[in-house]
Order: sequence, then structure tokens, then C-alpha cells
Amino acid sequence: MTYQTSAGAHGISKEGSQLASNYASRPADERFDNLESLITFCNQKDQGMKSHVVDTHDLDIVGEFDPENISQGTLRVEYNNGLISEPTNWSASQLAGLAGAPSGYLKDLPAPLAADCLQWGLRNNRRQETVKTYDGYSGGNLRAVTGVDYGRILDTEVLRPIAKVARNGQWKVPGSMVSGFSETTTYDPYAVTGSTLFASDRDMFGFLCDDLNPIEIGKLSNGEPDLVFRGFYWWNSEVGSKTAGLACMYLRGVCMNRNLWGVEGFQEIKIRHTKNALPRFYEEMAPALETYSQHSTNTLLAGVEAAKEAKVARDDEQRLEFLTKRASLSKRMASAALARHVEEEKKPADSVWDMAQAITAIARDIPHQDSRVELERKAGALLDKVAA
Repeated sequence: MTYQTSAGAHGISKEGSQLASNYASRPADERFDNLESLITFCNQKDQGMKSHVVDTHDLDIVGEFDPENISQGTLRVEYNNGLISEPTNWSASQLAGLAGAPSGYLKDLPAPLAADCLQWGLRNNRRQETVKTYDGYSGGNLRAVTGVDYGRILDTEVLRPIAKVARNGQWKVPGSMVSGFSETTTYDPYAVTGSTLFASDRDMFGFLCDDLNPIEIGKLSNGEPDLVFRGFYWWNSEVGSKTAGLACMYLRGVCMNRNLWGVEGFQEIKIRHTKNALPRFYEEMAPALETYSQHSTNTLLAGVEAAKEAKVARDDEQRLEFLTKRASLSKRMASAALARHVEEEKKPADSVWDMAQAITAIARDIPHQDSRVELERKAGALLDKVAA
């Protein structure tokens, strides 16, 4: 099954580039072909791990000298109960931050000297004498060192409601746009060109969609149905490198480089890792995902219809004024957008919907992605105001 979509006409949003960024930067061992393998990895990663709230005076930072390379060596953290852990690069930088020491400078010091600097800073350069560590019950890798109020949300906890939503097979790794990137393109939900599920010992990011059940929201200029489908992505870090979050949206397509095209109705929840982070996750994020996955399309369709019904101009002067004042376009760009709308839609731009389509049409001509995304955000802002 393939279908025509106006993804090319609507372009990439800033929100739609988050997935592509992960796809471009993740090494092979951080990519997972399906949700089950991602869950297995996270279960194994978290097995035997435990948070410890400890007094910094009960920790000894020990550096082992490397005679072959004086700027290298190994660090280890020794608890007063005999537990020994070796910091990862990430947790070593967290130790440096808590100790008030520049991590870039410490990396070039012999390990014993770096350990002494960390030890002194933790015991004498902190307002609070306790920290929260995250490592194994019996030592091993020290994955995180944070303040005591850090609210850890495990990746496995984030994945639990996602697995519940995806259990019927409706939600999947997306297919791909397979031809054409202008006014219309062909989208094939079975043409999976790369993973959209990623995780490491530092963070996790994933995207799933329901592209087998597209929703018609109108007609394309060629008479074909204008289709969108549901999608959502999530992110988390157990060790303090980023917030936890969920973003839900409708979109028109995903390209081979895993950019999301034609994003509509984007909404997100962000949860900072404070001490109440886990309760907030179960009170806000998990129910939001369940609601979104089962929600009717009435709200989306009503928003599209409202934008089409919201007439904002009756002549060229009013059209130009709307785009320059309400969308903050230059006169030159506004004129180009209005001309393009007449060329592609065979009628003047009169409604908010028309104005948004006109802006995204000229955005396709911009080669620099940041500038293109900024222009597309102006189109999205017009639609958001109608929806509000």
C-alpha cells in the first residue's frame, strides 16, 4: 500500500528534525530494529543498578597512574563500605561539575592528581555534603553522580506505557517517502529505510507511528486526498544528560534520512529530573500517551476546517498586509508566497489555511534548513492561533 501525500509541500519542521538528528549521529550499537530489542537492551542495562545517597566524606576518589602515558590512567570511586566503581566519561564529568573543577582540564592531568582535585572539591567546594550515585549493587560502572534531589526515571519505566500502546502492532517504525519531494510525493509505510529507535548508557530516543491508517483532512490540488497519520517520539536520560519527554503529532511523511515532514498539531510534555519527576511521569506523560493513541481525529479535523473557514483577506492588499503583519514576512517574500499559491492552488489565498500553504510552498525553495524551518514555523503559528 502506497499513497500520495503533500509532505513535500509542507516541508520539515524544527520538531521534525529531532529524529533525523538522532538517526544521523547514533553509532550502530545504539540502533534497534524494533521495540522489543530496545526494551531488552534497557532491561539488561538497568539490571543490578542502584542509586546510593552518600556523604562525600564516605567516598574516596583514587587515581591509578599510567607510566606509559602520564596524562592518562584510571579513576575509581571507593565507598567506605568496600564498594568500588569506575566512572564513565559522563559520570567523571559530573563529578568534576559537583567538585567545581573544569572537566576539560582534569582530563589532561595524571589520574592521581585529577583524583586529588576531585576529592578536595567534593569535600570542600560543595554547599551540600551528599551526592546521589548510580552504579551496581556490587560496584562496576559508575554511570551517574548527581545532586540528591535528582529524580531518576528509568528507561524501562518510560518504555512500559509505550509497549502497552504498541502491543497491537498498530504503532511501528515508519516507512518512507519513495518518490517526489515537491508539491506531492508517494509515501510507502512498508519501505522502512532505517531505525527510529535509539538508546545508549546515557540516553534514549524513539519514534513510532501509525502510518498504516492515514487520516484524510482534505484534498490535494490534484484531487487526491490530503492524508496525515499519527506519530509520537519520546526521550529520556537516566543519568542527567537531558529531560524526559513525549511529543505527539500528525505528519504527512518520513523521508529516507528520517526527517518528519508536514508536521501538524505538535504537542509535547517535558519533565525535568527533579525529585517529583517519577510521579509526574505516571500522572502526566503515561496517561497523555494512552489518550493520544486512542483519541478520535475530531479535534484535528475541526482545526483544519476552522483554518479553512477563517477568511482573512478579500483582495491583494489585505492578503499582503496579513502576511507581513500577522506572519512577519517581508513584502517581497509575502508577494512570492501569494503568487505561488495562485500558481499551485489555482485560486488566491483568502483563508488562514491558504496563507499557511502559501508560506510552506515558498519555504521549499530555501536550501538552508534552519532558514526553511524558521519560515515553516511561521506557517504553523498561524494554524496554531486558529486552533487555540
